Amino acid sequence: MRQQRFGVAMTRLFPIAAAAVGLPLLLAGCGGGESLSSSGSSAASAPAPAGISRDALVGRWGIASFHTEKDRKRTEAEARAQCKQPYTIAKGPNDGVMMHVADDPKPYELRLKAAAGGKSYLGFEAPAGDPQDRELIAVSQKELVMRFVDPDAHRRYGTFIYARCG
Repeated sequence: MRQQRFGVAMTRLFPIAAAAVGLPLLLAGCGGGESLSSSGSSAASAPAPAGISRDALVGRWGIASFHTEKDRKRTEAEARAQCKQPYTIAKGPNDGVMMHVADDPKPYELRLKAAAGGKSYLGFEAPAGDPQDRELIAVSQKELVMRFVDPDAHRRYGTFIYARCG
């Protein structure tokens, strides 16, 4: 019983702790150094997904994450509560957005990418679905839902819900 309460407490505190300790570290991505540049000319570029623009991502967001679908509704409310300390997604200099990747405190320019089957990704200039990408699960004016493609990063960070602030 005690172990279960601890798990619930940790789940509830995760978004708050992440913001307090440093959201950049929370949102960071594993990977080799050569891929951490949006200006690399050797990487293959993927087309942008239809129906999603970078303007849909730009703004101030409250963020929380969940690991199991049963926690999604509660996590949506926690994301909205995080607007007290919003995470800002800004326009990048080259048609992308400035965000942090897993395990790196520095923001990078990430691009929207389309893949077969109607899937959409956000990441560096590499083929869509690259391990450093995030898969966009849902995009609306008020909410973004995305998860890391890399299984280890997804296991550690879960599925992110971004709730638009203001």
